[in-house]
This record gives sequence, C-alpha cells and structure tokens, in this order.
Amino acid sequence: MNKTKKALIKRFKITKNGKILRRATGQNHYRSKKTGEQRRKGRKWIPLAKNEAQKLKKFLTK
Repeated sequence: MNKTKKALIKRFKITKNGKILRRATGQNHYRSKKTGEQRRKGRKWIPLAKNEAQKLKKFLTK
C-alpha cells in the first residue's frame, strides 16, 4: 500500500463529488500593485483541469 503524499493534502481540497480544488496563484507577494478585484479573486479555490486532477488523485487517495 502506498502512502498518501502529505504535502499535496495541505495544498489541495477534494470536494464531495471528487473535484480537486487549488488556491489561486500569485498571492504571496507584490500584492500592493494589484487591484482589489484581483486580490479578492485570489481568495477563491479554483478547480483543477481534468487531466491534472487525474494525475493528482492517485497521490491524494490511499
């Protein structure tokens, strides 16, 4: 039995329906020059593309 990748669990969410969500990129620094709309959008969780989600699912589940 393979171990779950703990680093990936901390960075992604799996919904009840099995979708994998990620955080928006570009939110760690240089935020002062971004508009308020860009900063608000950065707080949301974004669904992964299907091909990326399939690759990650085998690492996220035991």
